Amino acid sequence: MDFSNPAKLALLSPFELKDALIQTAQQSNRLMLNAGRGNPNFLATTPRHGFFQFGQFAMTEAERSYVYMDDVGGFPTRDGIEARFEIFVRQHAATPGVHFIEAAVSYVRDQLGLDAGDFIYEMCEAILGCNYPVPDRMLRLSEKIVGQYIHREMVGTHPFVGHFDMYAVEGGTAAMTYLFSSLKSNHIIQEGDTIALGMPIFTPYIEIPQLNDYKLNTVHIDAPQSNNWQFTKKELDKLLDPKVKAFFLVNPSNPPSVKIDDETLEYIAGIIKKRPDLIILTDDVYGTFADNFVSLFAMCPYNTILVYSFSKYFGATGWRMGVVATHETNVLDEKIARLPETVRKQLDARYHSITTEPRKLKFIDRLVADSRTVALNHTAGLSTPVQAQMTLFSLFSLMDEEQKYKQSMQRIVLRRKEALYRELGLPMVHDANSVRYYHLLDMESLSAQMHGVEFSQWLLKKLKPNEALFRLAEETGVILLPGKGFGTTHPSGRVSLANLNEYDYANIGRAIRGMASEFFALFEKEKGGKAATKVPAKPVKGKAVKAGGKKG
Repeated sequence: MDFSNPAKLALLSPFELKDALIQTAQQSNRLMLNAGRGNPNFLATTPRHGFFQFGQFAMTEAERSYVYMDDVGGFPTRDGIEARFEIFVRQHAATPGVHFIEAAVSYVRDQLGLDAGDFIYEMCEAILGCNYPVPDRMLRLSEKIVGQYIHREMVGTHPFVGHFDMYAVEGGTAAMTYLFSSLKSNHIIQEGDTIALGMPIFTPYIEIPQLNDYKLNTVHIDAPQSNNWQFTKKELDKLLDPKVKAFFLVNPSNPPSVKIDDETLEYIAGIIKKRPDLIILTDDVYGTFADNFVSLFAMCPYNTILVYSFSKYFGATGWRMGVVATHETNVLDEKIARLPETVRKQLDARYHSITTEPRKLKFIDRLVADSRTVALNHTAGLSTPVQAQMTLFSLFSLMDEEQKYKQSMQRIVLRRKEALYRELGLPMVHDANSVRYYHLLDMESLSAQMHGVEFSQWLLKKLKPNEALFRLAEETGVILLPGKGFGTTHPSGRVSLANLNEYDYANIGRAIRGMASEFFALFEKEKGGKAATKVPAKPVKGKAVKAGGKKG
């Protein structure tokens, strides 16, 4: 790939452009600080200890069979497993993770009202990976336990009537891929249809509708920085157009990392009352970094598909684990039921190999089948060891009644943002709805705050698309992703606050300020050596907090 032409590189996805920025930074022989990708450098330890210790117990269960043969074990035995588990935890009481799994079994029995022996057996079989995922959509008790976690984190105390179904998938990426495919396969969204995207948004949501597989028209629902990254009523009113079949959004947003406020949630719910046929897909992977988070899935369960990934909150990107959830009564099933008879017969033929009554097949179960091109439905389902770890992550969070882990996650990203702004030499604006996993550094705003509006306007004309990012990579080794690739309207760079150490963010802030100073010196030189008049930038909405403060 030719990295010498910034104009051509501007056409790439930000994640593809990242490779060019990395190569540029590596050629500079400087220490590279890659703040482009959001893979966290923190992870949850206790539920991982629990997974490995549950695995040790599962191995003792397997080795009870075929004792007369070397290297061969059998399936766990349900009868008496609870008593054997109690003996195991007493014998290994001092081993990290053992108390956690003992407490987890107690919680499952005493708080969730599930059979402890059945849970232990399901976990052992899952960790051993000795059987196909059955049920294929999600293991029986795992779905109930993860469902409790999803309810607490995505619904909370908001009134919620009825139950929801879940499909365990290989992270948010798989959820997106499967959903687009199944929505099309079931004629819910078809080629030429119009969908709305809440902007800015995770890049694949912009790119997938454009593929030849879908050829969808898109309407952008903008959440501008001037409105604290909240959707305006004027933008949301675009959803009243009956041509708009679905609204896809990320909440809290990526990259601004701001959750939708209560007033906007209520406004969207009001639109749904006027548009009961509208489909909502909300990707809430960063919701667990927020306090008292309420998903649109809680507000409008009949219309909403929920996507959640465990990757970021638990530091589990390599596990590839997430869920898709739909309410037991939903608009998707209703839309399928109302399809023309000729289309319904086509769908009957598509799914007849997995059920004798295909018209009773829920959308979420069609999603499972479609993820394996239907014909391989008998081998569908997420890897069972992954489901076991997902369940232990959920129990870890459910048992953490004081939410100490959440507070630790919030402190980590807050301190990093404070370090960034301390070295930028700028006040850090407090936004109560910010979860701070990512941050957008707006070139126009930053340059104006540092050296005035006149300089900012000059700089925007001076730099070509992504030139600032390439210069930053070449001269300082700092890698940011272009905000434009996520649908932002101003030149900006996305910095992940999750994947570097605190002092690295201080270095990033220092590098950006240093580069801005160099451009300011050039700006003054072009003005004939006269000092530029510093016109103050327009104030940013929100309360400014000094770096090092408790808010941000």
